[in-house]
Amino acid sequence: MTDDIRLAFAHPSARAEASSDIPCDRISVRDYVVEVEIGAFQQERGTLQRVRFNIVVEVSPLTGPIDDDVDRILSYDKVTEAIGIELDAERINLLETLAARVAERILLEPQAERVFVRVEKLDRGPFALGVEIVRTKDGAGGQAQDHVADPHPCVVFLSNEAIASPHLTEWVDQLSQMDTPAIICVGAADVAAPQAAHALAQRRIDLLAIEQNAWTLAARDPRCKVVGTRTELDWAMKNGQLCIWAPSKIVLDAVDGPSASPRDAAALVAWFAAELSATELVVVGAEAPQTDVPVRVLDQSARNLR
Repeated sequence: MTDDIRLAFAHPSARAEASSDIPCDRISVRDYVVEVEIGAFQQERGTLQRVRFNIVVEVSPLTGPIDDDVDRILSYDKVTEAIGIELDAERINLLETLAARVAERILLEPQAERVFVRVEKLDRGPFALGVEIVRTKDGAGGQAQDHVADPHPCVVFLSNEAIASPHLTEWVDQLSQMDTPAIICVGAADVAAPQAAHALAQRRIDLLAIEQNAWTLAARDPRCKVVGTRTELDWAMKNGQLCIWAPSKIVLDAVDGPSASPRDAAALVAWFAAELSATELVVVGAEAPQTDVPVRVLDQSARNLR
């Protein structure tokens, strides 16, 4: 029991050595510290905190001489790059999520066989709070999988005048039959939202006002589902589900969030379309926002969205 407790708090390199049945090569990155916004608590939003990584990667032995050639080995840069890529992808709430994503990305490297990842927050008190995981390519601790290319959707922004249009059902029919996945976006309803003195609180209120309108629209046609996370959006696009974007989580979790205010709904949707690499942005009943995504503008009286 004493040895088990000692190993529980040992560096991942000691954990790796103790749990390996066969000799193997290992590379490690120790005490790699970055500052990042992370955490599920409201007090952790809008502030940076230090996160420390200790990572050990077990690699398959080389079959020939290394010849002092960096291209023949798993570089330390690949480990730190994996951390950077996952931190840049989106704002993450849980250390468990971050550790799992970093491990999965490292295991995409051909030489990597097993990886130990320890991630710790250093600024939550006079101590370190962290998680440690083990993942392997053979599935014993979790299967690393190649990332499937995300589909590129058609994003459709409906003004409030368009939502009230008698053609709404026809538009939903057309979007449901498209070969390209479609995501409907809306702004806030034409009702004054509550006002707050604090800018961050007001931003939340304005985002929630958009979501209220999304739910109101979804109630008009059961084929439309309100979706608020990137995981749900990806599933919906890959499975032919027509959805309405609820923006709060994606906007608040974005590493490089939109400069547009939620009150400028068309500009916010343009940012969202760019984030998804949309094939086009169809704007119904409003002016075209500035964006690099191809835009089509339609009057709310138009019967055909295509």
